[in-house]
Formats: sequence, structure tokens, C-alpha cells
Amino acid sequence: MSAYSANRRRILSLWLPRLPIDRIQRKLTQDGVALGDTPSVVVAKQNNALLIYALDDLAVHSGLSIGLPLANARAICPELTVFDADEAADRKTLEDIADWCDRFTPLVALDPPHGLYLDITGCAHLFGGERALLQIVCGALTRRGFAVSAAIASTAICARTLTRQASGKIIADGEEAEAVGPLPVSALGANDAITGGLRRAGLKTIGDVASRGRHEITARFGAGFTTLLEQALGQGDAPISPRKPLPDYIVEKRFPEPVVTDTVIAMNLSALAQMLVTAMGKQGKGARRLEASFFRTDGAVRTISVDTGRPVTRAEVIDRLFRERLDALNDPLDPGFGFDLIRLSASRTEIVVQQQRDLDANVHDNDELGALIDRIAARIGGKRVVVHLPQDTHIPESAVLAVTAQHHLAAAAQAAWPERIESEPPLRPLRLFDRPEPIKVPFATVPDGPPHQFTWRRVTHAVVRVEGPERIAMEWWKQNGDNPTRDYFRIEDEAGLRFWIFRDGLYESELADEEGEPASVRWFVHGLFA
Repeated sequence: MSAYSANRRRILSLWLPRLPIDRIQRKLTQDGVALGDTPSVVVAKQNNALLIYALDDLAVHSGLSIGLPLANARAICPELTVFDADEAADRKTLEDIADWCDRFTPLVALDPPHGLYLDITGCAHLFGGERALLQIVCGALTRRGFAVSAAIASTAICARTLTRQASGKIIADGEEAEAVGPLPVSALGANDAITGGLRRAGLKTIGDVASRGRHEITARFGAGFTTLLEQALGQGDAPISPRKPLPDYIVEKRFPEPVVTDTVIAMNLSALAQMLVTAMGKQGKGARRLEASFFRTDGAVRTISVDTGRPVTRAEVIDRLFRERLDALNDPLDPGFGFDLIRLSASRTEIVVQQQRDLDANVHDNDELGALIDRIAARIGGKRVVVHLPQDTHIPESAVLAVTAQHHLAAAAQAAWPERIESEPPLRPLRLFDRPEPIKVPFATVPDGPPHQFTWRRVTHAVVRVEGPERIAMEWWKQNGDNPTRDYFRIEDEAGLRFWIFRDGLYESELADEEGEPASVRWFVHGLFA
């Protein structure tokens, strides 16, 4: 047995060697386009030449191969059907397959360009064992029109190596070296230079390479290749990188017959919410982020998530949040031919802090406000429900920060705002523009006087009352000196409208060009008083 067997994982490697051509042919079939009996290939441009990137069985039987120039391929097979490569579409298809694989394990990683890793440690028995799981996965992908090669081993590299040459193999822990030894060195997936160098040295199989001293291999081909070899032989391991972080809690329901009606789906989602709350309650946890995944029988997966401002510990709250979210979807949940798996997970949880709720009215108020914010956020999106926090700055447009209410409700409740002085007009306008709007001022009292009239949005306003100036200097430690000092004025026109305007820059100092000559004065309106 291997020295690593005590903590060794079990990895299912999937390889879809004809993914580009399978994707295209599958789409043509779905669109009702009849596929002819002519060979088909996908070509990509490499080194200013069109080379075969993927091909179907008919093309293989015609004597074509990957890497062959398109001109040569047409000479061999004149009736060839050619498609252009689309790596973005291929990756999207691979990610869709990875989403479908989430039904077997939450630890799914991409193995670009056309492979996947599934960490099936501890979950294969749920599907009848490793052999049954491998057959389920391969059978489902084959029925969907994909050529697939798969293998299971204790290391990702060993499983990946087997998929290239010996599909369907299941290697017990400790038998990796024996399984990969007879395979050609190209199965390791090293670059062409290393593979060619090994063959020139007479090392044609992985076993031949393994028989040589590690220091010899490292000196000739580098430490990276030595690490790759050891992982293929089961003498080392490296973790895979799952596409999604592992949720803290997962509950799911599988259906022998797919469910399609909204009532049944909602009922099962409520039951899963109760199971999830029970599991979290045993460890004193509450959910802050919840995800519901719906797996359709045709392989499509739909995931819906909701966030909460406080840890949720009640199933009815979870049920209500998802009902709000489902009702507000622009793209309604389409069951197609039905869902055969519904999963509910808590991807982020927190320890629940118990509070006195019988005598403290503020706790009840905060709970009700938090629940209201969660429901609104579930319907219109969490980023659209905001609270404002004061900032320690005199710059008007930076004095208030808008943040999501769900995550900053407590901070907003404790925020200290400047109090208004009794019987004094407000110092700041009720409406502050995101960006100051320029105004035209024909003349003003210098050096720091207000304008006598100004034009804003093609309307001229005559000034009858003025308060100011209030001088605000920009924060020199946050900018490079391009923002000059501002003189703000509270202005009232003849119609009683009150504006907050400012002059950008000081006379005879900041309002001067490089030669010291006076520069043009710019005035702006920054807000409106009530």
C-alpha cells in the first residue's frame, strides 16, 4: 500500500476528446438540421495555418488526425465538412457539464481544455459504488451525444493519464504504478518537447521513465515533470481546484419520477429548508447565504441564491425568501421534462448569538426591519437596498457612503450624524447631485464673492440672497493636486429657489495658468435645498 493511503482521496477523471465537434453536431441536431454521412472536422488557426482541432469518427476512418493541415485533409477527403473552432463555446459547454456533475459531488474541477475532475471520496456508495457511478456518468454523457473517457484513481494525475489510454479503469489505492506503467509517455500530458526528449532517450512508456532515478529525470526534464510523474505513479498528490467553494451544509432530495408542478417543487423546497435548519441548529449556526439548485432531467441546472442580513434559523423564513425570489425572476423557473434532484445548501453560515427578546423592544424592531429588508432584497436584488453611512471627510460627494442594507444594518443604526442646529437653515442641501453640474456666471465679486446671476440648464436665475462662502479644500493626501479649493455659497433666486453652488479654485493662486496669467473661472451647482 502507498504511504499516502491513510488520507488518499478518490478522483473520477472525465475526458471529452471530441467536445468541439460533439457540441456542434449536438446543436445541429437540436435545431433540426440533418447530419449527413460526410466526415466533419473543426479547424483552428495555428502558426498562420488552419489545422484540424477536433474530428468525428467518420473523419478518423477516412485517415484524418488532429493537427493535420486543412489543405492536406481536403486532399485526402474532398467531401469534408469544416467548422470553425469556438473555444468560448467549448468552455461554456464544459462548464454546463460540470454543473450537471454537481449532482454527484460538490467538488468538481475543470481540467482544460476538455476534461473534468470529480472528487468522489465518500460519496460513491450513494450511487451503488465506483463502478456503478462511472457507468452512470459515462452513460448519461454518451446519450447526450458526447464521446467520453473516464477512469478512477487515488490521484487526479493518475486518473487523467488513464483516461487518455485506458478508459473505464478503476485503480485501487497503491496500484497506480502498475496501472500506468505500460502506457506511453504521451499519456502523462507533458509538453511536446519533454515527450520527444523521452522518446529520443529510449523511454517510450511511463514504466521506462519510472525505472530511472529521480535525480536523472529532474536534471534532464525539470522538477515539474518529476512531480507530474510521481503523481501519476501514486507516489505524491496535489489537490484539485473545485469550481465552487464547498457549502457549509447541504441537503437534497432525489426523485424517482421527475417533478414538474410548482406545488410539488415548493413543498419539497420547504421540506429541505426544515432539514437544513435542523442540521444547522445542532451546531448553533444560522444561514447568511442560501442556494437552491434545480437539476433537470435533460442536464440543465438552475441555481437561485438569496442573502440574509442576519443568520436565519427558521425554515419558514427560508421558504418565504425563496418564494419571493422565485416570484420575481425575470426568467421563470422552467422545469422542462422535470427536475430529478433539488438541492438546498447554506454556502455561508454564522454562529447564532442569543439575545433577550421578551423585554427588549429594540430587538423585535431590528428583527422585523431585517426580515423586511431580506424580503425586498430577495425580490429586487440585495444591491438595490442600501443604507447610508457617514464618512470622516469634508468633501461633499464623499461624506456619505451607500452600502448594502443587509450587511450594514447594524452599522447604520449606530452611525452618528451631525445634528442640525435649531432655528438655523440646513448647511447641506436636501438633494445632492452625484456630479456637480456646470453653470454660466457672467460676473462675480472677486476675490471670493458670489455671482449676481447664473444660468443653469438654459434658465437664468437672479441672485437675491447669499450665504457664504464656505471654503472646502480637497484632501491633498488622496489626490495629485489637480482638484482645487472650492468656495461654496447658499444662493436664493427671485423665485425663492435655493441652490448650493461653488467656485472651483481660488483667485490669483489656483486660477492661474503655467505662465501666471489668470485662468477662466468655473462655477458649478452641487445641490438643491428644499
